[in-house]
Amino acid sequence: MTAAKGTVLVTGASSGIGAVYADRFASRGHDLILVARTKERLDTVAAKLIDLHGVKVRVVVADLARNSGLAEVEAILKSDETISHLVNNAGFGSASPLAASPVDEMEKMVAINVTAPMRLTYAAVPRFIARGSGTIINISSIVAIGPEILNGVYGGTKSFILAFSQSLRKELAGMGVTVQVVLPGATGTEFWDVVGMPASNLPSEWVMSAADLVDSALLGLDRGEFVTIPSLLNGAEWDTFEAARQTMLPHLSSAVPADRYRGAKVA
Repeated sequence: MTAAKGTVLVTGASSGIGAVYADRFASRGHDLILVARTKERLDTVAAKLIDLHGVKVRVVVADLARNSGLAEVEAILKSDETISHLVNNAGFGSASPLAASPVDEMEKMVAINVTAPMRLTYAAVPRFIARGSGTIINISSIVAIGPEILNGVYGGTKSFILAFSQSLRKELAGMGVTVQVVLPGATGTEFWDVVGMPASNLPSEWVMSAADLVDSALLGLDRGEFVTIPSLLNGAEWDTFEAARQTMLPHLSSAVPADRYRGAKVA
């Protein structure tokens, strides 16, 4: 029965948002492929899900910042015909100013937050198109539209995920492939410990649980939402933001400068 529902591949599945996605899809009857760097934690998550939901769970220990780890997961996406969903969740962030952030660490962030989801999506999409069905869920962040909130490289990587998803949605329209991009706000996961700003230090009214985040995101997916921002209380604000962007699009390229830049003489 589970095979008919398809297999969901989740990256960053050993804890936090990824582990909750794994649980929720398992509760819907999907088999799972769980990807993360730490075997012990993955095995613990897998055993729990098998016990609770009776689904098949494959554990893949891979560091997506390394070519070898990325290639292993790409090969699975290209060869496993049962995969119906790809959840690009793996990633990490930083709250440090650019000048205080080691550039090698920033390069690793780009590898995991940008290169990995881009390559994994490239691996999954041809099979989804050929089959006429499939779902890609990309986990971005509210910093995609507010990159100055945290580290600029982190904001830039999440802006990439939003822009990449927007392009995918347009290119895959009418092909049976669903694209959703999720923009979490502050979420109660290990993310904040890693960036040196524990969630316990943040105002409690800012921090959403990973469970609430994922449940809201899946409700958005079920409703056919493209962009889901669970912490945005007034969804009309996003609609206004997107409407302004769409209004500008036809006017962003011109053979002549705008009037406000014409006629000024440089001394």
